[in-house]
Amino acid sequence: MNQKTPNPGELPLMILCGGKGTRLRDVTELLPKPMVPIGEQPIVWHIMRYFAHFGVRRFILCLGYKREEFIDYFLNYRARNCDFTIQLGKRGNIVYHQPTGEEDWSVTLADTGLETMTGGRVRRAARYLAPGDREFFLTYGDGVADLDLNRLLAQHRRAGKLLTVSAVHPEGRFGELELAGDLVAGFAEKPPQLDGYINGGFMVMRREFLERYLELGEGDDYLENRPMRRAAQDGEMAVYRHDGFWQCMDTPREHQLLNELWKSGRAPWRV
Repeated sequence: MNQKTPNPGELPLMILCGGKGTRLRDVTELLPKPMVPIGEQPIVWHIMRYFAHFGVRRFILCLGYKREEFIDYFLNYRARNCDFTIQLGKRGNIVYHQPTGEEDWSVTLADTGLETMTGGRVRRAARYLAPGDREFFLTYGDGVADLDLNRLLAQHRRAGKLLTVSAVHPEGRFGELELAGDLVAGFAEKPPQLDGYINGGFMVMRREFLERYLELGEGDDYLENRPMRRAAQDGEMAVYRHDGFWQCMDTPREHQLLNELWKSGRAPWRV
């Protein structure tokens, strides 16, 4: 891999946005989880804006459940964020009265299927990677952190593996990662005592991972099951330890927590 100073802005970000978010059912019956608002914007916007702070400008959203909500949001993004005057009739046009902001983003909305598992979503959305994209960021559409993407990318390239995951400290209700130095050695399902880390998303994947572990015909699996387990067994899954802030949004309590942090002005992911 190229050993020059890492530039996260050279990579696209793929975001897994297709799940139903059943543990947040009271909210996700109306909205897909990545579209649930933190403050005035959906959590997927917060994730995208955080990556954009490090220079990332290309985004691929893997859609499924209630994909029309994403379509409506992004097609009407400018109108949602400023005043405008619309001229009705045959020669109708729209005049926007404020700039849209800093978001000079390219956003691809990829329909990856309603029931597709995460591995299959990545495989299907990969057709929208540019020919020169040898690697890309990958994350979930429901978690925020104050993680340093420069260091994550540097660690990924030093390790020279097909996948690097960010190990974060959970609240104790997820399966843990078994770590061996800078490699992921295996997984444990909600063990009572281990290192105390889980995969928090914020991953870097080399394109070769797709051909090796998400083969056509076998790729429609949970990414976190056979593909990642096989990569770990092969020594192709590196780890970046993040001991700072990380929080997913799986429950109403976590949704409330993230909103309180944002409204207080103390959100660690605010950039």
